[in-house]
Amino acid sequence: MEKPRFAFTILIAFLVWSSSFETCIAARRGRHWRQVSASLMTKKKTKSSHGSSGGQSHGGSSKQHKSPSSSHKSPLAPPSPAPVSSTPKYSPPAAPPVGSRGKSSGATYNVMDFGAQGDGSSDDTKAFEGAWAAACKVEASTVLVPEGYEFLVGPISFSGPYCQADITFQLNGKIYAPTESDVWGRGLLWWIEFTKLKGITIQGSGTIDGRGSVWWDQAPYDDPIDDGEEELAVPYSDTVEGGSTMPVRGEMSSSMPRIKPTALRFYGSFNVTVTGITIRNSPQCHLKFDNCVGVLVHDIAISSPGDSPNTDGIHLQNSKDVLIHSSDLACGDDCISIQTGCSNVYVHNLDCGPGHGISIGSLGRGNTKACVSNITVRDVNMHNTMNGVRIKTWQGGSGSVQGVMFSNIQVSEVQQPIVIDQFYCDKSTCKNQSSAVALSGITYERIRGTYTVKPVHFACSDNMPCVDVTLTAIELKPLQERYHIYDPFCWQTFGLLSTPTVPPIACLQIGKPSKNRIQSDHDYC
Repeated sequence: MEKPRFAFTILIAFLVWSSSFETCIAARRGRHWRQVSASLMTKKKTKSSHGSSGGQSHGGSSKQHKSPSSSHKSPLAPPSPAPVSSTPKYSPPAAPPVGSRGKSSGATYNVMDFGAQGDGSSDDTKAFEGAWAAACKVEASTVLVPEGYEFLVGPISFSGPYCQADITFQLNGKIYAPTESDVWGRGLLWWIEFTKLKGITIQGSGTIDGRGSVWWDQAPYDDPIDDGEEELAVPYSDTVEGGSTMPVRGEMSSSMPRIKPTALRFYGSFNVTVTGITIRNSPQCHLKFDNCVGVLVHDIAISSPGDSPNTDGIHLQNSKDVLIHSSDLACGDDCISIQTGCSNVYVHNLDCGPGHGISIGSLGRGNTKACVSNITVRDVNMHNTMNGVRIKTWQGGSGSVQGVMFSNIQVSEVQQPIVIDQFYCDKSTCKNQSSAVALSGITYERIRGTYTVKPVHFACSDNMPCVDVTLTAIELKPLQERYHIYDPFCWQTFGLLSTPTVPPIACLQIGKPSKNRIQSDHDYC
């Protein structure tokens, strides 16, 4: 009786032990299966999410960087958490494109996917608008203008302020302006415009071609438009976007409107970068920044004939914290023009010519107030330009220009390497006026090379003389002796000769003026 009872007890114990063992194995197998299933589900979901955006995202990165787990060493562990996890792990973003100031890249929108033909004759404006509208909604997105295509694009505005930040316009192809007069209506101030954006980058190896010769050919019949100040003459409602398509001249005339557009303009934007591209043959100014903060321009090329009228290279107004470097600028007007409202501008390592040199101004036109401060231009080569470094103001203006440094400028066959002209006038006659924009703290150092007309021209206001003008290591020689037409000229210019100069600039008056008009509150900036 004892033996059967003992055997029965052993049997019961064995069955209990077997049940626990199977349960343990089943639990382990179940956990392992859930891990593999979760991994597959995650991968499928990732692939599906990329596929869903693939219709409008071409050229963007679709690879996911794996995040190693510190708590699980099994090779079967998933690279990302299972869908049931409530706390997602960090997934590193794709590497940012060059020139984006370290911002992450998002979706890419290729203009070809929005109907662009890229054959150089079809109007691709709508396709560019469509690509921008899609990119505008996505932070750190990219509009792609692909290489190997030529796009005919009419006047277009890539507008904020409701766009997401850090959009990149990747220009690898070529964009051409239309040459039919009716496209431009009664005249537009810009051809391609980016306005009210935060963190906008234009980069690439592509070209913006304004085909300006159709505008320049009629320029002798029009009054010159200086420094873009006639912009206010054309109300925005008279543009093509306002519905007017009538040429300014008769219906049978193919002449272009009198108001010529800037090729590429940025307005009211923050952290603007332009790099790598070429802008050529603009009807008027090539690249303009107006009311912008934080501008970076580097490694670009600007090109138009030396006799193309009013084709400034880079035009700055009401903008601050600007850095321009490592670029080639050849045009028919100022390589760089710095207008009122500009401060903290640093320009270096440029090649300028042909053109009119680098200018501050003109300022104070129409008795207006102008304020410019903290400008540095250095390490620039200028060749075959009308001027070297120039400050030009109109009589009757007010305000000030102060804290300007021109350093290490190499000039070759430049008509007038150093110029201050407070009697600037682009007409046959201008009214004499006593008030003027005040100039102070202007430094010229290591300006060297050859000139063809006059080495130095300082023409300052009788009522508001130029003060604190410093000259150091100036060595300017005539290209040939027969070019030695004029000696250095100074009028109401006060300052310091830190070193002997070539030629001697004896006309500079040392020290301060004995008297000059006291600035009113209206004059101060």
